[in-house]
Amino acid sequence: MNSSRTTARRWQIAGVGAVAVVLVGVGLGVASAAESGPPTVNCPGVAGALGAVPDRASDEIARNLTLLNTQIAEANKRLVTSAGEGGPAFIQNAILGPLKDKRVATINRMATAIGRSAPKPDLDVNKLATCSLNENGGGAAAPEPTAAPEAPDTAAGAAPTVDCPAVADELGTVPAQAQAEIERNLALLDTQIAEANKRLASSVGEGGKNFIQNAILGPLKDKRVATINRMATAIGRNADKPVLDVDGLATCSLNENGGGGEEAGNGGAGEEAENGDGGEEAEPAPTEVGTGEAPTVNCPDVTGLPAIPAQAQAEVTRNLELLDTQIAEANNRLASTIGQGGPNFIQNAILGPLEDKRIATLNRIETAIGRNADRPEGLERFGACSLNE
Repeated sequence: MNSSRTTARRWQIAGVGAVAVVLVGVGLGVASAAESGPPTVNCPGVAGALGAVPDRASDEIARNLTLLNTQIAEANKRLVTSAGEGGPAFIQNAILGPLKDKRVATINRMATAIGRSAPKPDLDVNKLATCSLNENGGGAAAPEPTAAPEAPDTAAGAAPTVDCPAVADELGTVPAQAQAEIERNLALLDTQIAEANKRLASSVGEGGKNFIQNAILGPLKDKRVATINRMATAIGRNADKPVLDVDGLATCSLNENGGGGEEAGNGGAGEEAENGDGGEEAEPAPTEVGTGEAPTVNCPDVTGLPAIPAQAQAEVTRNLELLDTQIAEANNRLASTIGQGGPNFIQNAILGPLEDKRIATLNRIETAIGRNADRPEGLERFGACSLNE
């Protein structure tokens, strides 16, 4: 009997020792244990998959890498304290599954943090988040590093990155019914920033002094306006619609040490045309209508609308008129920028932003009708415009 108590006491000491090792930050979640000791979790390393981390994101990345270690330590402690509990699926359902969910959220936060100041890393989140068990407790392993490789020095000549206001904190309380749509659109904001940063990196030296504003920051603002408005509309379906400074939230600037890219070329009109291989696939130069004449946009008519409730008539009419105003503004822009930019200028600086504005307007029409009748779906198909021959 005494021998049995002594053996049990030894196992308790071994278990506590294993948890103590893990709590100092064992990245792969392994701890010393005797040959038949409790299992420990074995998780893929994350820091090495992140790539270079911008200085602005380094603190947030360090916090989340530390959190990964804490999650592993908690899972290992749970394995020790729950030995013998449950059936054959207990560990998967009660420990490994919840651990994966926590890791998915943490890894996604790190990718988002990096994407605010640099191209968002393309991570296999499912693989990085999935942990297994080490046999018989495994052996000691190196801890998950809590700092990732630093980003390249943004010295002269390096590409600038965009600096955009945070949106999530301005939305207020999000109804449960809108949560999924809000998360999708917040993720879309991050994607838009990453795409803009990629464009900045691939177009260093292109265009004249206004190239970045016209081809990158301007279109980015238009996309953000449409996305932010969609979030406000989603919240407004089930709660008070937030009153947002959409213009302020949508407007992005350049991070310091990157502004020099705006002055590349110093010439303005026509300079980017010599750099057709500068980051995007070359396309034929925009076709002008006649000799020296500006092209005009060709947008689809909005057809197939259902009967419009009387309560929505004025709002729908205003937005249909706004679509015409947007076309007129785009045509004025085409006329005032003849000869500017390179082969992708019209798409990036005029047609792309026009599509984003039209989609936002069409979404407002759907919402206005949907308040008092069946909401029409799919009006976004009328958003894209082309050029008249």
